[in-house]
Amino acid sequence: MSQKVSPSPTPNQVPLMNQERELSWKVASNLFVSFKYAWAGISYSFQTQRNFRIHVSVCALAIALSIFLHLQAVEIAIIGITSGLVLALELLNTAIESLVDLTVKQTYHDLAKIAKDCAAGAVLVSALVAVLVAGTLLLPPLVALIKSNF
Repeated sequence: MSQKVSPSPTPNQVPLMNQERELSWKVASNLFVSFKYAWAGISYSFQTQRNFRIHVSVCALAIALSIFLHLQAVEIAIIGITSGLVLALELLNTAIESLVDLTVKQTYHDLAKIAKDCAAGAVLVSALVAVLVAGTLLLPPLVALIKSNF
C-alpha cells in the first residue's frame, strides 16, 4: 500500500494561510511549539470571529464584576469555568466551521449545515448556562450594592 502525498496548497487554494501557519500541519517538536500553535488558533479566532470577541469581553466583564463585588473565590471560579467553557466551545465551533468549509469546498450540503448548526448550538447552550450562572451569582450582590447607595 502506498500513501498518497498531497501537494502543498497554493495561496489561491488556502487564502488564510500565512508563513506562520505554513508548517502547522506538522507535529509540534516541543511544548513551546504546541503552545505557539494553540495561541495562533486563539489569535485567529479573536481576529476573525466577532462572537469570540464578544464572549471574551463578556467573560472579562463578569470576572471583573465578580472581583469588584467581592464574591467568594469559589463563585469567581464557577464564573471563570463557565466563561471558559463558552470560549472553548466557540474555538471548537470555529474549527468545525473551517473544517466543514474545507470539506465541502464552501458549497451547500445538508450535512454540512447540520454540523455547523449543531456546533453553533453548543456555543449557544453554553452561553445561556453561563448567563444563568453569572446572573445567579452576580445579581444578588449587585442589587444589594445598588439598594445601599439609594
